[in-house]
Amino acid sequence: MVVRKRKKTRKLRGRTRSMGWGRIGQHRKSGSKGGFGAAGLGKHKWSWTSKYAPTWFGKHGFNRPSKLQKHPVAINLYEVVERLEDWKNKGLVKEENGKMVIDLQMLGYTKLLGTGKINVPLKIIVKEASEKAIEKIKNVGGTVELIEQQ
Repeated sequence: MVVRKRKKTRKLRGRTRSMGWGRIGQHRKSGSKGGFGAAGLGKHKWSWTSKYAPTWFGKHGFNRPSKLQKHPVAINLYEVVERLEDWKNKGLVKEENGKMVIDLQMLGYTKLLGTGKINVPLKIIVKEASEKAIEKIKNVGGTVELIEQQ
C-alpha cells in the first residue's frame, strides 16, 4: 500500500462539497465521532482511554473525614502589629512587665506565621508558631508561649 504524504482533504479541495464522503451528512454530527463528550470511554473508545486517560475510571486514594483533619487558622506577624491598636481598644490585649500579652487562641487563631516586621516586644500565646516568627519576636525582646497539644 502506498503511503500518502499529503492529507486527502488537501487533494480534494475545489471538487465537490461532499469531498468523497457521500451526499447527506457523512462525517458530520456526533455519529461520526462516537458520541458527545465522554460517551464511549468505557466501550468503543477504550483504547483512547487506556492511553490518554488511564485514571479516568475507578477510585483513587482515600479522603479523610473533614472533622479529623487539621485546619489551622493562621495569622502573620504584620497582621498582629496592624491589629494591635484595635485589640487594645477592645480590651483583648493585656500588659505585663512592659510587654503586650496577646492570646491568639482566644482570638481564634491557631498558628503564627513570620511574614512581616515587628518592632514592639510582645508576649504571644498560641498553639503553633513558625521558627521565623519565634526568631523575629525574640530579636525584639518578646516571647512566644506555645500551648501544648492535647
